[in-house]
Amino acid sequence: MARAPGAAQLGQVDGLIQRRQWAQARQLLERLVAREPGNREAWMKLRVVAANQGDWSELRRVTLPLLGLEPPGPQRDDEEAHLCLLYGDMPRGWDLYEARLRIPGRPAVYNWSKPDWDGAPFPGRTLVIYWEQGFGDTLMFVRYAALAKARGGRVVLLVQRELADLVATCPGVDLVVPNLDPIPPHDFTVPHLFRTDLASIPAPVPYLRVPATVPHRQGLDQALAVGAGRRRIGIQWAGSPTHLRDRERSLALGALAPLASLPGVAWYSFQLGAKEAPPLPGLVHLGPLMGNFSDTAHALLAMDRVITVDTALAHLAGALGIPTLVLLPIVPDFRWMLGRSDSPWYPGMRLYRQSASDAWPPVVAKVLADLRAWLRAPAPCFPPL
Repeated sequence: MARAPGAAQLGQVDGLIQRRQWAQARQLLERLVAREPGNREAWMKLRVVAANQGDWSELRRVTLPLLGLEPPGPQRDDEEAHLCLLYGDMPRGWDLYEARLRIPGRPAVYNWSKPDWDGAPFPGRTLVIYWEQGFGDTLMFVRYAALAKARGGRVVLLVQRELADLVATCPGVDLVVPNLDPIPPHDFTVPHLFRTDLASIPAPVPYLRVPATVPHRQGLDQALAVGAGRRRIGIQWAGSPTHLRDRERSLALGALAPLASLPGVAWYSFQLGAKEAPPLPGLVHLGPLMGNFSDTAHALLAMDRVITVDTALAHLAGALGIPTLVLLPIVPDFRWMLGRSDSPWYPGMRLYRQSASDAWPPVVAKVLADLRAWLRAPAPCFPPL
């Protein structure tokens, strides 16, 4: 049977990638796509090589032809949206991002009969803002309720039930309706609010508070008391195993072992459903005591620092104004963008990025160095960026 065009060269490339010989792999792939511009697999491997070289302009350059091989439609627009947002091209990214709602087979969260809000003032009328992705997305974007409220009228949030009590504390929210509860009469709905760019991200923190009722407050306070007199650091090392990119974003437990050398630290695990834990001395497991996000918020406010991979915990800690260290894979989710150690969405957050795929030890080493500097500092603040 005849081999597909470029198959032999792609086999060579695989060997070079396994040996992390990025420059040689790139040269071979460049020759291959020049000869076979429609070779999708070659373009995809070029993306892998560019990412592992940390060449972000090259990553974008080789992604555009790959998008061109996709048929026109919402799937391609959605992929381009993520690319634009990753590079900070926000107005265009947000416009294209709406294509996700038109992808065939994508389950609709709601079937609305009311029109979308156009951003005009709406005094005396009601706007429903609704969730349609994950917990982290809701926590990140609920900040826009205050901007909507400034246009007048009543703002109703329709959110995941686990978040209802917590997001009710956000400025600008008049009513929170947990998912599947009856929706009150309203005039407009809105899938997105404002065409934000890097200069106009609303980022005052905290924009969430701990609700008055915390279901497991007593048990959490008892667990938190263990760390009295020491610096408390919360940690989460893995995301949901059902996430499409969980293997990239979650850490092996042994990768965190160097953190055990930090003196005078009380460690707290925010990992849910953990059967194993990293080798951190005296690690207190808060997971069994956290029934909802209000419990988690209460525990977070007792932390001096939070270390987490890219999960909803990062967004909750950021929204509460807790100094947070986020560990990111080499190609992160679009909201963390590229090549920066801060986040315009969350002041006080620091981003720690891989420099190569699966290369967590250098990331943890940098976290360790910064935490040592923090522990030595006379004031409880981050060392300067």
